[in-house]
Amino acid sequence: MGFAGAMVVAMAVDALLGWPSWLFARIGHPVTWLGRMIGAIDSAWNRASDPPALRRGAGIAGALVVIAISVAVGWLLQVLLPSGWIQIALLGVLAWPLVALRSLHDHVAAVANPLLAGDIANAREAVSRIVGRDPAALDEAGIARAAIESLAENASDGIIAPVFWGALFGLPGILGYKAINTLDSMIGHRSERHEAFGWAAARIDDIANFIPARLTGFLFVLLAPRRSDALTCMTRDARRHRSPNAGWPEAAMAGGLGVRLSGPRIYHGSITNEPWLNEGARDPRAADIAEALTVYRRAMLLLAGLLAILAFA
Repeated sequence: MGFAGAMVVAMAVDALLGWPSWLFARIGHPVTWLGRMIGAIDSAWNRASDPPALRRGAGIAGALVVIAISVAVGWLLQVLLPSGWIQIALLGVLAWPLVALRSLHDHVAAVANPLLAGDIANAREAVSRIVGRDPAALDEAGIARAAIESLAENASDGIIAPVFWGALFGLPGILGYKAINTLDSMIGHRSERHEAFGWAAARIDDIANFIPARLTGFLFVLLAPRRSDALTCMTRDARRHRSPNAGWPEAAMAGGLGVRLSGPRIYHGSITNEPWLNEGARDPRAADIAEALTVYRRAMLLLAGLLAILAFA
């Protein structure tokens, strides 16, 4: 129960402060530290001359090393802390940089604000910071769709998943999860270099996000303007998504807002034909990003409230 309280502290500190730029300039961020370790292992162990089976084995070993080191660091820090209320507070502060609650909100709001003002150029620039698709090809609907999808997916793997594992296991849980998620984002994609080496990273991330993604979807259903539509869309369309997990929060948000998400998009000049979520609904507009942010804020408050009840009731 103390771990749940620590996650409330982490969420509260992040909501108030985010991760200040002056602090990032001085010490970086735990995710960048993990990124350097993963990059070093990728450079040393992922050899193009090796056969695919050997590269897959190296990727499994590399993923396990990164996760094990992260869990061990979290465990060591946790056992060194004093017990009682001070432990809850210190655990929360140590977990704070691993909960990207404010950063996600601010990045999506940075897309919504210029788009609401009719400034397509600045909205494209802002959305290019949070998605990989070609911003020059995006109109208002494309920008809004990309921002809402990013908000829904990252609410799951950027906040709810780390908080979930942190509430269960404390610092080893949240640090282990961030290692898994960073591995997936860096090497878990299907490129020529990482098809074999990143196989384990992608599969482990799918497992780690299985429960949090569905929890995120149900939180959105509870707090969406159109709850019945959100539930119907999520249970009908979530499995149509290319990801076994991201479809749950995205489909819930699509139904809850009454818009269609996913669908065809352009990456590096090539069209990727993805199935629609909530096909037949209208395209999203700038105002829908603002409404999605409202759902997101309510979901974060509800999550914090549930954790507080677990910890302090």
